Amino acid sequence: SVVTAVDENDPLTLITEAVYARLISSMKEARITASGLYPDARTDLNAMTGREPDDEKAVQAEAIRDALYAAKLISYAQGFSLMQRASAHYLDCGTIARIWRKGCIIRSAFLEKITEAYDRNPLLENLLFDDFFRDKITAALPAWRSVVAAGALGGTALPCMGSALSYFDGLRTADSPASLIQAQRDYFGAHTFERTDAP
Repeated sequence: SVVTAVDENDPLTLITEAVYARLISSMKEARITASGLYPDARTDLNAMTGREPDDEKAVQAEAIRDALYAAKLISYAQGFSLMQRASAHYLDCGTIARIWRKGCIIRSAFLEKITEAYDRNPLLENLLFDDFFRDKITAALPAWRSVVAAGALGGTALPCMGSALSYFDGLRTADSPASLIQAQRDYFGAHTFERTDAP
């Protein structure tokens, strides 16, 4: 799937991160060594803030549930985006969701909503552009951000949830910071650059 995504120029960040997380998980000896070399990030955070561990406010279970829900929506959006690009000649995405809904291991309540989204717009570029998915992401977004931030500050790896948020933020950004690459190329090699505010 990851190779196909690269071939199709479609960012499948969650599956890619899941593969990397599995690889890191298999590196038990390296993880034991690293854990001895680097202190727990929560200890560092407590030292920086002057708080004791007992004073830290735990991330609410509801926030974690919302963050997971949002990441799952992104996962479906990415997967269907790739399938739409890769199998445009064979099946439409609404049919794929309909088939899966009938008993596949991927069976999910989302599949009904995905089928409905593609019934409304067979040429839907991304599930995140459908009203149902937009409303769900918007509602879950504050909790999603807080959980990913808490994970980073607390030293808890959340590779897929964080990757999903980065994908979402990258997708929703009209003026990508990747444009800075033009400025870097010009600085190092005089390749020129385009301005957004003037010719």
